[in-house]
Amino acid sequence: MPDPVAVNSMFGRIARRYDLANHLLSGGMDIVWRKRLVAAVSRYSPRNVLDLATGSGDVAFALSRGLPAGTGILGMDFCEPMLDEANLKRASLPPALQHKVTFRKGDGLALPLPNEGFDAVTISFGLRNMADRPQALSEMRRVLRPGGHLFVLEFSQPNRWLKPFYFFYLRKILPRIAGVVTGDRSAYIYLNESIEKFPTRSQLAEEIRAAGFSNVTSTALTFCSVALHEAAR
Repeated sequence: MPDPVAVNSMFGRIARRYDLANHLLSGGMDIVWRKRLVAAVSRYSPRNVLDLATGSGDVAFALSRGLPAGTGILGMDFCEPMLDEANLKRASLPPALQHKVTFRKGDGLALPLPNEGFDAVTISFGLRNMADRPQALSEMRRVLRPGGHLFVLEFSQPNRWLKPFYFFYLRKILPRIAGVVTGDRSAYIYLNESIEKFPTRSQLAEEIRAAGFSNVTSTALTFCSVALHEAAR
C-alpha cells in the first residue's frame, strides 16, 4: 500500500500542472470517463455528494454541472496544494455553480464527517493511492446514508491483448512526457507502478463487497484499462 506522506508530497509537487498532464497523458479520455461517472450518479438524483480524493476538483465541477441545481457537492482531499488549485477554479465559476461546490481538507482513512450524511460518494483515481483500501472503503460506507451509493472510477488491468502496449506506454513513454509537463518524472513512475499493482476489476469488486456494500457492479471502460464500480450501502 502507498505511503501517505510520500503521496501527499508527490501530489503537492505536481498540483499546478496536474490537469494539463491528465489531459495529455490520457489523450483526453479523462473527460469521457468523468462524463460516464456523472451519468451514473445522476440516475439516483442525490441531494448531496461527497467527492473524495477530489484533487484539483475536476470531478466535483463535472458533478456540479451534471446534477440538479439543489444538489450540494463537497470535495475532500488531504493535499493542500491540490485544494488550492480547486479553489482557484471555483472562484472563476458563475455564482450559481460556486454555491453548489465546496472544498475541505480531510483524510480518506479518517473522514472528519458524521455518519450517514451523504446520498452518494464518488472517488476517481484516488482509491489506488489510499494507504489502507479496506479502511478507506469502510469510511465511505460510514458516511453514506442507508440506500446511498458509492461510485469508484479507477484504473484497472486492461484486456490481455492490450497489456504489452499499455505497460510499455506506462513504463517508458508516460514518465518522460509527464516529466516534461510537470517537471517531476518520479511522480509518474509511481503512477505506473501503482497501476500495475492494482487489483483487477473483479478483485476490486470483491474488496467493495467485503467492506459491506451490496449490489456491486462494474463497467469496463477503454478496453478495461479503467473501470467504473457502483455499489449500494
